[in-house]
Amino acid sequence: MASAAAEEKDLVEILDASYGPIDTIRYVDFVRDPAAGAIATFEGTTRDTFEGKSVVELRYEAYVPMAARRLAAVCAEARASWPLLRLAVAHRLGTVGVGEASVFVAASAVHRAEAMEACRYVIDEVKASVPIWKKEVYENGEVWKENREFRERMLLHHEHGPAQKHNQTSNGCCGSKVKVDGADHRTKEEDEATTV
Repeated sequence: MASAAAEEKDLVEILDASYGPIDTIRYVDFVRDPAAGAIATFEGTTRDTFEGKSVVELRYEAYVPMAARRLAAVCAEARASWPLLRLAVAHRLGTVGVGEASVFVAASAVHRAEAMEACRYVIDEVKASVPIWKKEVYENGEVWKENREFRERMLLHHEHGPAQKHNQTSNGCCGSKVKVDGADHRTKEEDEATTV
């Protein structure tokens, strides 16, 4: 569990579907500190295409208590690795339109390298280990997506950890299918993952 002092310098939020767009300025202002020589940020946005398919929107779901605990743990891990002043991370749930932010990370430190490295670590861990699920909605179908980082983490866990006891597939804890034009199709990425 993070110390009280660290909790005062970390802002971790899972924003419900009614919240609307992420107020990025709010999080940047939160990490401002007179001792900071750098503020690094990352804003993850919905792009309009994926592998030639037109993306209409993304939809996110989470078990909020678990996701919030994992986000707080990620912040504690970042603090243990870099001398950070302040840290903020927010992730939206619900529908996120093209061009809108679904996740935002801000980190401040005395020097830019620490702020940038911590910011990258936090977003990589969000994608690899925080239980937030994403559905990509296309003009002609939709699919629940596993992040590449999550799949790689599951493979590593499968090879070296307790996952060996569970009969998991090679592409994570559960295979995902794309439903396009009324038929099921595996994505190219999924086909490659299952042949490894």
